[in-house]
Amino acid sequence: MFSRLKNFGEDSAPRLLGPAAMSQIIPRAEPESSPKQFSSAQNTLRWPRELTNGIKRRFKRERRRRRVGRAYDMALEIARLIPYGSEVLDMGCGNGYIAHHLSAMLGPGAVGIDLGRSAEAPIDYRQYDGARVPAPDNSFDAVLLCYVLHHAQDVSVVLNEVRRVLRHGGLAVIYEDIPRTCWDTALCWIHNQQWRGRTGPCTFRRASDWRSLFDFLGFEVVNDRQLSRWRNLTHPVSRQSWFLRLVPEVMTSGDVVAPHPSCG
Repeated sequence: MFSRLKNFGEDSAPRLLGPAAMSQIIPRAEPESSPKQFSSAQNTLRWPRELTNGIKRRFKRERRRRRVGRAYDMALEIARLIPYGSEVLDMGCGNGYIAHHLSAMLGPGAVGIDLGRSAEAPIDYRQYDGARVPAPDNSFDAVLLCYVLHHAQDVSVVLNEVRRVLRHGGLAVIYEDIPRTCWDTALCWIHNQQWRGRTGPCTFRRASDWRSLFDFLGFEVVNDRQLSRWRNLTHPVSRQSWFLRLVPEVMTSGDVVAPHPSCG
C-alpha cells in the first residue's frame, strides 16, 4: 500500500503546478470577446460606412465641378461682348458662380441678386423680393437673366426693372429654354413641375414671342443665337440667347412701360 501511494505521488507530481506555473498559463487563454476581436469587428463595420461616405463626398464634388464649369462657360460667352470694367447685375443668380467668374474676367463690379438669403459663391450678394431690384436707377452697365424669365410671374415688371437700373448704352443679356419640339415641351413641363412650388408656374415662350415682347418693352436685339440643347446633358432642351440694348427714344430715368395685355 505504501508503495502504491508513493507511486501515485510520483505520477501526480508533474500534474500539480504551483502558482508561478499557473500564472504563466492563465494569460494565454483569451476570452472569446477579446479586445482584438472587438476591434476587428468595428473595423469591418466601419469600412462600408467610410466607403459610402467617400462616394457621397465624391459625388458632391463632381456636381459642384459641373456647376462651376457650366457657369464659367457662360461667363466666358458673356464677357466677350461686355467691356472690361463694366458693372454687372446677375438677376436670379442662383449659386452665384456666373457673377463670381465675371468678377474675375471683367473686374470686381459684379452683383448677384436672388430670392434666397445667400449665394454659394463668394460674391456681392443682395436679397431680391421678386419685384424691385435693390439698386438705384442707372447703376449697371449690364444685367443678366440666365434662364430666369420663364420663372417670372410678370415678365413686364422684371424687364421694366432691368430698364430702370441699366445705364445709357447698357446691355441686357438673356438666356432661355425654348420649346421648339415636342421633346422640348415635355422637358419644360417637367421643369415646371419641379419649380412651380418654389417660384410659381413657369411660362416658356417661343423665340419669336420673346423677340416681340422685348421689342414691345423698348429693347432692340443686338445679337441673338440659337444654342445647342446639349449644353446641359441633364436637361437637353433647345435654348436661345439674346443681347439687348435699350431703344434710345424710351431711355428716360424712372420711365416705366405699361404691360401689353398679351404679355405674361
